[in-house]
Amino acid sequence: MKILVVRFKQIGDALLSSVICKSLKETYPEAEIDFVLYEHVASLFKNQNYINNVITITKAEQKNPFKYLKKVWKVTRKNYDIVIDIMSTPKSELFTLLSKKSKYRIGRYKKNRGYTYTHSIQEPSREYDKAEKFLKMLDPLINDGINVKLIENYSLAFEKSEIDIIRKKMLEAGTDFNKILIPLAINSRRVNKVYPIDLMEELAVNLLKSYDCQIILYYSPEEKEFAKEFHKKLKNDKRVISEIKTDSIRELGALLSLCDIFVGNEGGPRHLAQGVDIVSFSIFSPGSNKRDWLSKNTPRHEGIEPKDIKCKNYDELSYEDKYRLITPSMILEKIAEKMKLISKYKGK
Repeated sequence: MKILVVRFKQIGDALLSSVICKSLKETYPEAEIDFVLYEHVASLFKNQNYINNVITITKAEQKNPFKYLKKVWKVTRKNYDIVIDIMSTPKSELFTLLSKKSKYRIGRYKKNRGYTYTHSIQEPSREYDKAEKFLKMLDPLINDGINVKLIENYSLAFEKSEIDIIRKKMLEAGTDFNKILIPLAINSRRVNKVYPIDLMEELAVNLLKSYDCQIILYYSPEEKEFAKEFHKKLKNDKRVISEIKTDSIRELGALLSLCDIFVGNEGGPRHLAQGVDIVSFSIFSPGSNKRDWLSKNTPRHEGIEPKDIKCKNYDELSYEDKYRLITPSMILEKIAEKMKLISKYKGK
């Protein structure tokens, strides 16, 4: 049995869709499962026991139609039994177009498209979270009487050598593993998903007052100045660590695996935190829907969004004012509940 799962997207989407790979590996333990991803997220899925091969679409292949077509042709010569096109775009559909012998060629229903699929999946209703929606793409197998073992929670694992490297960096930066370690997501790749910075500062100050903890400010190279400035506003408190350099998204995942509770802006790193299963509490922007991104059956991973706060004139508020409905005290109250799940917790 050979299975190809096609998903190009960003960190969060890639992780959420990986439940398909996990479910298929659980259903077909001997199957060879290949996962197609964009270059910048592909490394995350190396050495995962539910994926046999990670197939990378490079930046050059993304930009050059001829190189891309050549890659798709080469990949599909493997003659897969099942091809699942999660992306379901004209570009990704080439994988099913060139896999005519595959018994199952599954994609999402799109008007006037998807003629290369054997099964087109209608968009599930809003009652499903994103992970559940991805799993609906396995319905054709279930409908054919296959006992598909659905796994709703995604996961990531790292090699001991990777953990040892980042642990050493953390120790050199002053990390005390006897403290509660809180990676604080103060920034986001998308500006509209950044909680007002003055409120984030207030939250950081109160976390330090409330718990025997250290706050870790992680960042990409382009976000370093933002993080350093944030640290300055906290008067360069020594309990805040902003000196740990992570060289890749995979190293960031390894760092998070050594921490205790993720707090801050929702985004790719929050999904990494859930992947390594540290406790997490996320702040969702006014434009997001936490029901989409948080799995229903994972109480270790929760969040808050502006719509959680009752406000009669909510629709009349500006984007920032909607954000400001979420106060640091509200977040701290929720975090107090989460702290009970952490063995290092020392209540005050």
